[in-house]
Amino acid sequence: MSGKKEPEMTETPAKHEVGTPADALAQTQNPSAAISDFGIDTTSMSTGEAVRDYFARLRAGELGALPSLFGLLVLVILFSALSDNFFTLANIANVFPQGAGVIIIAMGIVFVLLLGEIDLAAGVASGVAASVMALHYVHTGNLLGTLGTGVFITFIGVLAVAMLLSAYQRIWAGSALSLIGLLIVAIGVPANAWLEILLAICVGTAIGCITGFLVSKIGMPSFVVTLALFIVWQGVLLQFIGEGGTIGISNSDVLYKIANGNLNILGSWIFFLVAAGGFAVITLTSHFKRLQRGLVVQPTALVMIKVGALVVLSAIGTWLLTIDRSPNKTVVTIQGVPYVIPIMLALLVAGTYVLNRTKYGRYVYAVGGNKEAARRAGIDVPKIRASVFVIGSAVAAIGGIVAASKVGSVSPQSGGLNTLLFSVGAAVIGGTSLFGGKGRVADAVVGGLVIAVVINGLGLLKQPAAVVNIITGLVLLLAATVDALSRRRAAASAR
Repeated sequence: MSGKKEPEMTETPAKHEVGTPADALAQTQNPSAAISDFGIDTTSMSTGEAVRDYFARLRAGELGALPSLFGLLVLVILFSALSDNFFTLANIANVFPQGAGVIIIAMGIVFVLLLGEIDLAAGVASGVAASVMALHYVHTGNLLGTLGTGVFITFIGVLAVAMLLSAYQRIWAGSALSLIGLLIVAIGVPANAWLEILLAICVGTAIGCITGFLVSKIGMPSFVVTLALFIVWQGVLLQFIGEGGTIGISNSDVLYKIANGNLNILGSWIFFLVAAGGFAVITLTSHFKRLQRGLVVQPTALVMIKVGALVVLSAIGTWLLTIDRSPNKTVVTIQGVPYVIPIMLALLVAGTYVLNRTKYGRYVYAVGGNKEAARRAGIDVPKIRASVFVIGSAVAAIGGIVAASKVGSVSPQSGGLNTLLFSVGAAVIGGTSLFGGKGRVADAVVGGLVIAVVINGLGLLKQPAAVVNIITGLVLLLAATVDALSRRRAAASAR
């Protein structure tokens, strides 16, 4: 890094506290600054100091997901008091499959929001991806005969354009997936449930490649681009399915069980051992390695409490889910961890790893925190801006698959307005900032659970859709207010 650029990067700590990914980026660009800034890494706080530091950060406005967790607890207590059926094993187990589609779409939207952008087309994009999956499956891979020559050629052309645009921006994963989708459709590969899942993800990725190019290279505001594409993809859905039509996928055991099936009892406990055990091993190994190297770490007692609490809660949850929760046990048995839980956990782990442990993740936070400083540090800002839309749409396609699996069909309303609004709302309610630079993939899970509990609880109370929308909107408004106030408090504390 030249001497001319170093002073620019020393300004980033004014926007981010030491220890955030943006600071890590700045220190890699300026080694001399890193030495002084990380001088504290040779000391560690006691348990009491760590607790006091946590409450000090809360007072400074760094609330994170705490408001949404508190709200989730209040909602659970409220609905449990109002409905005898809410806090039953069958209903609680059903909350995850009911909200999984929105939660997964929200995970992808987090990447977009971290840059201070917005993707209003993510919901409908998930519907388009699911519709292609359903059409290809139902018509045994013959999309040409299904769509007609003109629509089929146009669809192939869109996939080809997406592949070329992604390659132009050097987003090779997007280009590769777009090419795979193009080949599956063009060759007319015979239908296969697993192939259909891959095709849907490829279509979602291609949509993200087009969106990202228009935002990053053409320079159009993401709000305008995605609003226009929302209308476009809604028209595509109508063209593919037909007004008032539906395409059923419930006859596919694989596709239907994605959101409606459960692991068996043995598989549930194996999942617990892999998930909880893996978390414990990785967390403790990392902690003690840092401790041996003399780096700053959380107090060992707090780490052990965190790991122990998660393992115990996971064990209790797994045990409860392995109990038969069928309303008519003489006819059917329903037990085991729903398939959507490992799917969501896998996406959560992957997204968290990308944002927290990779250079790409540090670049995302840096661009979201201070675009100009990131550009001067040598980051390819247009590429990062385009890539988050690719990720967002690809993950939205997975959400569309899960949502289609839950209802067993795809319709022109799939991924419609409520899906989009609830997905964006889930990310914001969970603690991701609309202003960029602050948020985690886990925020989407917490916020999505809040929305799922609201919908589920009000449904049990037999409230109409109007009341559900009003309550959900008020919750989102409250979350946005908390975000704005916390940012104002954090800015005042930094002065």
